[in-house]
Amino acid sequence: MSTTGSPVRGPAAPFGGLSVLGVVAGLVALTTLVPLVVIGISALGAGWPELSRLVFRPRTVELLANTGRLVVGSVALCVVLGTGAAWLVSRTDLPLRRLWHVVMVAPLAVPAFVNAYAWSSLLPAADGFGGALIVVTLSYFPLVYLPVAATLRGLDPALAESAAALGLSPGAVFLRATLPQLRPAVLGGSLLVALHLVAEFGALSLVRFPTLSTAVYDQFRSSFNGPAANALASVLVIVCLVLLTAELVLRGRTAYARVGAGAARTPRPTSLGWWTGPASLAMLVVGVVAILVPLGSVGYWWVQGGSTTLDAGALASTTAATLGLGLLTAAAVTVAAFPVAWLAVRRPGFWAMSIERLTYVGTGLPGIVVALALVTVALRLVPPLYQTSTMLVAAYAILFLPRAVVSLRAGLMQLPTALEDAAASLGLGPLAVVRRVVVPIIAPALGAGAALAFLGASTELTATLLLSPLGTQTLATQFWSYSSSIDYGAAAPYAALLILISAPATFLLTRHPEDPPTA
Repeated sequence: MSTTGSPVRGPAAPFGGLSVLGVVAGLVALTTLVPLVVIGISALGAGWPELSRLVFRPRTVELLANTGRLVVGSVALCVVLGTGAAWLVSRTDLPLRRLWHVVMVAPLAVPAFVNAYAWSSLLPAADGFGGALIVVTLSYFPLVYLPVAATLRGLDPALAESAAALGLSPGAVFLRATLPQLRPAVLGGSLLVALHLVAEFGALSLVRFPTLSTAVYDQFRSSFNGPAANALASVLVIVCLVLLTAELVLRGRTAYARVGAGAARTPRPTSLGWWTGPASLAMLVVGVVAILVPLGSVGYWWVQGGSTTLDAGALASTTAATLGLGLLTAAAVTVAAFPVAWLAVRRPGFWAMSIERLTYVGTGLPGIVVALALVTVALRLVPPLYQTSTMLVAAYAILFLPRAVVSLRAGLMQLPTALEDAAASLGLGPLAVVRRVVVPIIAPALGAGAALAFLGASTELTATLLLSPLGTQTLATQFWSYSSSIDYGAAAPYAALLILISAPATFLLTRHPEDPPTA
């Protein structure tokens, strides 16, 4: 059964010592530090008097407060929605569970700025904090739902059944037996939501809610004021470090892999009784507001607001560019995330923890900050890389690496080291153990990480605007060009295609929602 005691390290099979994967993980972490180093150098160059003047002013405090309340409010709502929906789909007798699983994951196919476009164009009053809270919650709650649902499917029901046998009610069983085992998944998903909110720009601009991230973009765009923008970016870095530390402290060092004899069983669904109707209605409401509203808005503006002639050639070229960049990013991020996740799970300690934490910093920075940092480095060290697809994919990797790390870490945490040790004892080398034992078992986690990276890259906006090669436009940049000028009809086809190409990656995240674990 699942353990809740001290961490079980055991042999770090299949690698020993400072492994090749450990060195690669260190190099990955160093790469993600590039934006942080550039910000630090810029801040030091401005001097403390100028930096303190830019940071300690009323406007910065206001922006920090806006960012903070949006993060707290949205993370809380995402945890409630994501965890509640995951429990209903994975552990109850709710009718149409497979359908509801797809509905809960489907919002990932709708980019946050498309969601904001939908709500703000149909309901102009949906702006400010209230509109921002609704839009980002509906866009990001699947980041909590997915890891929690995956963990629930992999949990041995013996602990919950023992708690029920002691007379605890279903609610008490969930709170006291099941929820503690969900802590890594809930915290990992919450961290991703928080970091995305800290860096969110497009959606918050469309609903006119100023945060630190939108202010950084405005500083660079309006006045090219590098010191002011970097001062605000330094505040964002501090916010990211606070979030990372909080998640680390709350997660603790408890091990969650199943140990001991016997095989895990498929859990018996909890009967909802008369709560079946309200639960189904709640799932339906979430699906309507998170999926049907943006789809309906896009369709409405495509039909009613067509102020320009549809350019099939432009749609085809932007779609091809978006798909190519997204697939490259998915492959690169998945490969880079594996050594980081493996080190964090199989070699817990200060070195592994530091590497994993460092990879999260980039995703909490606005895309424009990451892009400008890479431009600075490229122009000074490797000029041929400037405005190439390689540099753009590198920016995407820095921004979306944590999506894959969280997914792979969750998969590796439920993979007992005994399987790797057994394979190694049979004479398999380290790479053979990874290829023949580890990868097949954590394949769903690998697929989920790749899909999340693809979704992020295909919908990224600010870094793409700055780093895309000359003549290259993506669906996101074309959509932004039209929507920012309030040409909703011209923007609608690009929004529709963004949703369409995101659908296959989202489908990968919905596979086999009720299957028992294979390991």
